[in-house]
Amino acid sequence: CVTLISDGSVVYAEALWDHVTMDDQELGFKAGDVIEVMDATNKEWWWGRILDSEGWFPASFVRLRVNQDEPLEDYPVKVEGGKDDDSSSGTRRFGMGQTTKDQMRTNVINEIISTERDYIKHLKDICEGYIKQCRKRADMFTEEQLKTIFGNIEDIYRCQKKFVKALEKKFNKDHPHLSEVGSCFLEYQTEFQIYSEYCNNHPNACMELSRLTKVNKYVYFFEACRLLQKMIDISLDGFLLTPVQKICKYPLQLAELLKYTNPQHRDFKDVEAALNAMKNVARLINERKRRLENIDKIAQWQSSIEDWEVRQTYFS
Repeated sequence: CVTLISDGSVVYAEALWDHVTMDDQELGFKAGDVIEVMDATNKEWWWGRILDSEGWFPASFVRLRVNQDEPLEDYPVKVEGGKDDDSSSGTRRFGMGQTTKDQMRTNVINEIISTERDYIKHLKDICEGYIKQCRKRADMFTEEQLKTIFGNIEDIYRCQKKFVKALEKKFNKDHPHLSEVGSCFLEYQTEFQIYSEYCNNHPNACMELSRLTKVNKYVYFFEACRLLQKMIDISLDGFLLTPVQKICKYPLQLAELLKYTNPQHRDFKDVEAALNAMKNVARLINERKRRLENIDKIAQWQSSIEDWEVRQTYFS
C-alpha cells in the first residue's frame, strides 16, 4: 500500500464496517464508503480522506481496492480446472497463480484471525485487570454486584480461547486463501449462545456502573485497574460493550469471506452454513432480549395495576 501511495497513485479503500468516532482526529464512516488512503505507514491506523474530512481510521475496518480502476465485482474468479474465467492475457494475478479474489480472501482470513487475537486480549484484560482486582476488595464489591457488572464474561473468555485455537489450527500459513475456517464457526455455534445471557444482562451492567461511578473512590479504583493492566484509554463500560459488538460482527465477517470464496473452494459450503448459523445466533439473542424486555414491561404493568388496586381498596 505504501509503495502504491509513494508512486503518486491515488489509493482507495472500501469500508467493511461503520467507524463511529467522537474524536476530531479520527475519520468516521459507514460500511460501503470509499476512502482515499493518504498514509499507510502505520500498520494499524491509516490516514484517509472522504470528501472534505480527513483523519485516522483503523486499517482493519477497510479493504484496499486491489484493482483501483474497476469495481471489485470485475475481478477474475477461478473456475474448475484451475483456469481463470478471464481468459484474456491481461488476467491479474498475485504470487503463486493467485487471482485478486484469492488475495481478497487472504485479507479477510487475516482480518478474522487478527481481530480474534485482539478480542482475546480484551477479554483477558477485563478478567485479570478488573474482575481479579475487584474480588480482592470485598469492602467495595459484593459477588452479586460483580455478577451484575461483568455478567458471564469469564465463560465467554474460556469459550473464545478454545475458538481462537481451533481457528489457528485451520489457518494455512503458506497459502492463507486456502484456509478452511467455516467448520470452526459451525462447531462453536451452540457455545456462542452464551452471549445471549451476556447481552441480556448488559443494560443492568451499565446501570450498576453508572451508579457506582457517581462515587469518586470507584472512579479512581477502576482507573487504577486499567493503568495497572496497561489497557488502552477506554472506560470500563466501553470494554464491556466489546462482546456485544463481537457477536454482531461475526455475520458481517462471514458474509465478506463468502463473497471471496469460490463455489469450488473446499470451504465454500461450510462458510455458507456458518454465515446462516451465526445470523441465527444473533437473531436468537435479539429475540431473547426482546422477550425479556416484554416480560419486564408486563411485570411493570402488573405491578402498576396491583398498585392501583391497592390504592382503590385503601381509598374506598
